[in-house]
Amino acid sequence: MKPTDLYIVIPCYNEEDCLSETHKRLTKKLRQLQKQGVISERSRIVYVDDGSKDRTWRIIRRLKPDAIGLKLAHNRGHQNALLAGLMYAKKHADAIISMDADLQDDINAIDEFVRKFREEKCEIVYGVRNDRATDTVFKRNTAQLFYKLMHLLGVEMQYNSADYRLMSKRAIKELAKYNESNLFLRGIIPTIGLKATTVEYTRAERYAGESKYPLKKMLGLAWNGITSFSIKPIRAVFGLGVVFSCVSLAVLIYAVIMKMLGQTVDGWTFTICSIWLIGGIQTASIGLIGEYVGKTYIESKHRPRYAIEKIHNPYKKL
Repeated sequence: MKPTDLYIVIPCYNEEDCLSETHKRLTKKLRQLQKQGVISERSRIVYVDDGSKDRTWRIIRRLKPDAIGLKLAHNRGHQNALLAGLMYAKKHADAIISMDADLQDDINAIDEFVRKFREEKCEIVYGVRNDRATDTVFKRNTAQLFYKLMHLLGVEMQYNSADYRLMSKRAIKELAKYNESNLFLRGIIPTIGLKATTVEYTRAERYAGESKYPLKKMLGLAWNGITSFSIKPIRAVFGLGVVFSCVSLAVLIYAVIMKMLGQTVDGWTFTICSIWLIGGIQTASIGLIGEYVGKTYIESKHRPRYAIEKIHNPYKKL
């Protein structure tokens, strides 16, 4: 079996504190696999600078050996930066591994990723965390709640898996057919349907720097995933409208009967509370519907998801 052309894609946003150590460890891993005859000498690491404001791009250009750099014209978010790297790498690689730059993903799991791709002919290999010991109690519980909610909404997702995975050239080509602007790769990739498996690993603490996914961004990613892959929330709004219509009809009948019997309806507090409750639900429902309409509007424009400003590839003539 001939060695695999392996590319590793790493989105970067203000990662100057991590990059040198990340590249050192990944280069060491590539050399090990090359000596074993598993991957070829043409294997590379692709760093995608997602509009960083620090020295990230300057460091990427200095990384040697085996480093290729893509610089996006401006910040487009983690998912778009990752997609840019995958689309570039598919032209050159047999298999592509995506991972973050902070060294939380276990680099030693790459061996098993490649083995399952080569020996078991798996087109997609998901890195799955075997525990969440490094997470706070809040993050652990909210993450579990998110996966359960996505499953309830009928969204296919690999439990406890983020963006640490291997994909074959064939899988990336299938991914390229998905043209939505609202990217949520964790939800899109399982729908490709090619042969897939998992590799468990232990997630470490971040090597250096601060997390680029604070609570606000995590909630935004979760909301994007929910509204991009299921219309069940819209159906829930319709169901809620039917329930409150029935309740309103029952209250109307009750009020008419009391009037016919000549009894005064002593229900000012009840009426005011009902108005506020129904008004709040209506406002939230309109907002939810507006979210779907807004996403449809964005998708209809067919704007490019990213623009590559510069490519640093010292190996392009090899």
